[in-house]
Formats: sequence, structure tokens, C-alpha cells
Amino acid sequence: MKKIEAIIKPFKLDEVKEALNGAGVSGITVTEVKGFGRQKGQKEMYRGAEYTMEFVSKTMIMIVVPDELAAKVVDVIVGTANTGSIGDGKIFVSPVEKAVRIRTGELGTEAL
Repeated sequence: MKKIEAIIKPFKLDEVKEALNGAGVSGITVTEVKGFGRQKGQKEMYRGAEYTMEFVSKTMIMIVVPDELAAKVVDVIVGTANTGSIGDGKIFVSPVEKAVRIRTGELGTEAL
């Protein structure tokens, strides 16, 4: 199994969620996060004064999928979250050693 963590622009969430659903992803976890990368924050105007917000609001999606579905999920996220501008986000893929469904005790991909 693979854990896919994608950090995307918040307004792309609905589009990515629908595309993942169409690709066979049965569930996702979504978290509102803040951070910065190459964007180095944002400049905002407030009452005529300019100030810099050091952290940019993003949305993080976490998905655990069987190994054979991981490449497709990454392709779907890249295709739907891409705006072509800086700050589109990142995707991280990690191995998952074990998954357990608490309610039933199912293990591995059966727990997904």
C-alpha cells in the first residue's frame, strides 16, 4: 500500500475530489494547512499598508491506496490540481506497512 499526501490550492479541492472518486479512490482525508515554499508568502494590502503573510493557506489531501493504484492517483492529482502557476503544491508518496480497520479488525487493503 502507498500513502499519498498532496498539498494543493484550496479552490482545487472539489475538482480533485471528483476526479479521485472517478479513479476509484474510496476515501480521502482533508486538512487545512499553512506553509510556504518558493512562494515565500504573499503580499497583502490592508488599509493602504502593504504587509507580508509568511504562510500561505493550502489544503492537504491524504489517501492510502493499493500499490497498483498509486501511479494513477498521482497522475489524477497532477492533472486536476495543476493551474500552471507557482504554488500549485507538492505530492509525496510513502509506503504503508500496515492498515487496520478499527471497527472490524480487517487488515491491509481490506481495511481501506
